[in-house]
Amino acid sequence: MSERAPRRGRPGHDQRAVISAAVAAFDEHGYDATTMGMIAERLGVSKSALYHHIDGKEELLALALQTAFDALDAGLDSVENSEETLDVRFEHFVSEMVGILVEYRPFVRLLLRLRGNGPVEAAALERRRHFDARMTDVVAQAQRAGLVRDDLDPSVVARLAFGAMNSTVEWYRPDGRVSPTELADAVSTLVFRGIGTSAYMASS
Repeated sequence: MSERAPRRGRPGHDQRAVISAAVAAFDEHGYDATTMGMIAERLGVSKSALYHHIDGKEELLALALQTAFDALDAGLDSVENSEETLDVRFEHFVSEMVGILVEYRPFVRLLLRLRGNGPVEAAALERRRHFDARMTDVVAQAQRAGLVRDDLDPSVVARLAFGAMNSTVEWYRPDGRVSPTELADAVSTLVFRGIGTSAYMASS
């Protein structure tokens, strides 16, 4: 998808607002069932007004997925480019990713629910596979450094760890009793230390 400056149209809504409304509609109704009219209704504008900002529903999907990938890639870039020791940046990475998943929950939910229908979804799934490969490489580095047990396939570890993080977009609510910091700490503990007590570990 080529880069272009956001279009300006009806006052009160820019392209970012339109994308956010579209993601909310996709989240509630599913992408296929969502119409441009539903999105326009959320914004309180006519359907024709949306086309000042966007060409159609497929472009909205592409831009929404781009938003999710930009955030996730930035989190992974932070661990790949960090000058901290591997153990520190690996733990920071978990906290960073949880923060991104909390902030971009509906965008990431959209990404995780893709089935590959159509060229936009197919391209996103391919990009997701590339992201998974980068995650696997991070785990493999941690295994070589002795931070993660090396008797497990790194791709399996990456999928399990990121799967635990991804699951938060379905059930976590920032206004609930668990703060984003507490959530990040819990995920980090599960990923790095497991949930077994020392007594259990000694007996097993």
